[in-house]
Amino acid sequence: MKNKTEIKDPEEQHNLGVMHAKGQGIFKDAEEAAKWFRLAAEQGHAQAQCDLAGMYFKGEGVDKDNKEAVRWYQLAAEKGFADAQFILAVMYANGEDVSRDPKEAMKWYLLAADQGQARAQFILGSIHANGEGVPKDSKEAMKWYRLAAEQNHGDAQLNLGVMYANGEGVAEDDTVAAKWYRLAADQGLAVAQFNLGLGYDKGKGVPQGDKEATKWYRLAAEQGLANAQVNLGARYDNGTGVSEDGKEAAKWYRLAAENGHALAQFNLGIKYDNGEGVPEDHKEAVKWYRLAAEQGHALAQYNLGLSYRQGSGVPEDDVMAYVWINLAGSNGKDAFEAKKMVEEKLSQENISEAQSLTRQLKKNYPNIY
Repeated sequence: MKNKTEIKDPEEQHNLGVMHAKGQGIFKDAEEAAKWFRLAAEQGHAQAQCDLAGMYFKGEGVDKDNKEAVRWYQLAAEKGFADAQFILAVMYANGEDVSRDPKEAMKWYLLAADQGQARAQFILGSIHANGEGVPKDSKEAMKWYRLAAEQNHGDAQLNLGVMYANGEGVAEDDTVAAKWYRLAADQGLAVAQFNLGLGYDKGKGVPQGDKEATKWYRLAAEQGLANAQVNLGARYDNGTGVSEDGKEAAKWYRLAAENGHALAQFNLGIKYDNGEGVPEDHKEAVKWYRLAAEQGHALAQYNLGLSYRQGSGVPEDDVMAYVWINLAGSNGKDAFEAKKMVEEKLSQENISEAQSLTRQLKKNYPNIY
């Protein structure tokens, strides 16, 4: 083995830097790593320039210096190093340590993507899908997502699946969508797991299968995805693909409800109203109905109105009953009879008060209607 003082080749210098950075067969030492990266970088070794830039950016082995990081990233990018081109593109896109410049960002994204840099390909797909600084172009988005997806980029696989499911930039094909969802789901992407679960639930792109649907919902739910949590709760509620279990249903509804999911909040309210899987508690039911109602959930608005009408969990209040039942009707719930029964008990002054309260609610909660 060569004495370190004899190592002049930039590739060998870079490799020694990597060994020190990772502690591979040698003592881990960030300062030594930076020293060897610098020696290689000063000889024009592009990957060493990129690695040295990263050390300046993180302050590892050198004093943190973002300007110096940008300088080395720029040098590596200009030498054609794809990872440096991608990082520089992100910096220009976000205005991080350089002046924000979307055109410069696009230039570096394209250079990196053309070399097969999967993250750059994914971002170009997103740019074209959303029309960010370029005309919206689903076919161009598909092209870049596919290139990234074929390199096992999970988010690209997920987005490609969504585009096949929706027929965006390509003929709608649920089977192909499910293929891409599965690849992303196998990498642990919660949304892909949920979408695959939904496919098994509805028999879209895959054979209908309650146990498979439950499996994928559970994987996504355990990662905190509220849509999956509420669907898993519903399966325990109905005994679909699992044994019926009110407590387990309430557990998953609660997790989704605490994430702000309106349907889960409504379902949890029902649980407390009826004492299913939780102790009967009308005040707690009203709490969850209200949270869902304020998000525009029509059934929650209706149940909240009935709670006010009956004095269940809240003091009886016909004006508030009218407010919420009327909002439920405006949101598509058939509330005509309930509204009529409450209205008969109200004076014109009461109705004017209810209308004023409704306007205030709409101001405070834009999604209420």
